[in-house]
Amino acid sequence: MKLSFKPGDHVSFSYKGNEVEGTILNEEHGRLVVKLSSGYNISVTPADLKDAKKTDGKEKAAKKPVTNISVDEREEKHGRSDLPKIAILHTGGTIASRVDYETGAVVAKFTAEEILALVPELEELARVSSVLVRNMQSDDMRFAHWNLIAEAVAKAVEKGVAGVIVTHGTDTLHYTAAALGFMLENLPVPVVLVGSQRSSDRGSSDGPSNLVAATRFILAAKERPGVYTCLHGSMSDDAFFVIDGFHSRKLHSTRRDAFRPVNAAATATVKNNAVVFHAKPKLAPSKKLVVKPFKSDVNVSMVFFHPNFFAKDLEHFTEHDGLVIMATGLGHLPITRVDDECDEHPKILAAVEKLAKKMPVAITTQTIYGRVNLDVYSPGRALQATGVLGQGLDMMPETAFVKLAWLLSNYDEKQVRELYGRNLRGELSERSEEDGFVPE
Repeated sequence: MKLSFKPGDHVSFSYKGNEVEGTILNEEHGRLVVKLSSGYNISVTPADLKDAKKTDGKEKAAKKPVTNISVDEREEKHGRSDLPKIAILHTGGTIASRVDYETGAVVAKFTAEEILALVPELEELARVSSVLVRNMQSDDMRFAHWNLIAEAVAKAVEKGVAGVIVTHGTDTLHYTAAALGFMLENLPVPVVLVGSQRSSDRGSSDGPSNLVAATRFILAAKERPGVYTCLHGSMSDDAFFVIDGFHSRKLHSTRRDAFRPVNAAATATVKNNAVVFHAKPKLAPSKKLVVKPFKSDVNVSMVFFHPNFFAKDLEHFTEHDGLVIMATGLGHLPITRVDDECDEHPKILAAVEKLAKKMPVAITTQTIYGRVNLDVYSPGRALQATGVLGQGLDMMPETAFVKLAWLLSNYDEKQVRELYGRNLRGELSERSEEDGFVPE
């Protein structure tokens, strides 16, 4: 089939069952490069095109992001019917972003179907159902959005999928992973959050390879239900780390291998299309999946302690429901009056005690790696006397924040204080000689 199109022509055609429009950029070696109206390029052969015709070049108005979509209302299926079923829930972020050529900035505009068109390998591995939940940057995520994602996961699980992939912006991906880990009680399948440090229209985009690696993990992880993240384990495309959602953290602003396990080993590595497991299998739950959501109005904050801190800085939190304190070292705060210059420090101790009596206040460490130990130094024992939570725990500040907010959403204050220190979903790691430190 020979087409009489030339570079610069505006065309519309049917491609893989979708009606698309675009502009012919060039023709080389029998293939046409077409810039879609979405801003992305695809390379097609004449045989790929159906009902192709020239248009006047007036692009259709961009669709507004679809909201409040259920799995049943907006499900696109791809792949052979004999393959395992996997659901991909799209929430936006860089993996679903492209360059806005009017401003030069990267914006979340890519649709679920367009992402799948960029990763044809997925259709060779699984039967994929694609669902658009939101199209947003991850910094805009709130508790209500976590609830929507959890509900979409539950609906996918009801349909008998082997696993669920959630595409998500990387900035707060580890918060959402922890949130889903707490909300999805008795989860029977792997749920894997995938992001990208490069937008999908860049040649260096890591999103497609992350998606393929996550799919390979799900297909090999029948005995490993739970919530995980899957992103690059190196700057190249040769290895990917699968990390449980409670111990995964973004540790670099731009590198493709930004995510690392904290206080635990990676669950698995995907390398050369093979999955190597580093953690023991889990028993599938015998009870039905239950979603325990967040209350959207629960007010929990995090406060970062630093030199020259003032007690009045804690007054802002008096009307909160809970507070996570990011302390230094083993859980240290400036509460000792060493000399006249430290007159503020007893006031800080009193302010912490006042808050801890009013609401659950948890101590974590800014070091990220390691655990809180308030038994080593006398100021630590003074802090314990105030009633703060967190002694002996090794949760990252983000996981601690998510856990405290989730507990406050589902239990009364007495139960929250009791449950905070319990290992409810695998968020706490066992003590080791190095206290969970994972070297590079």
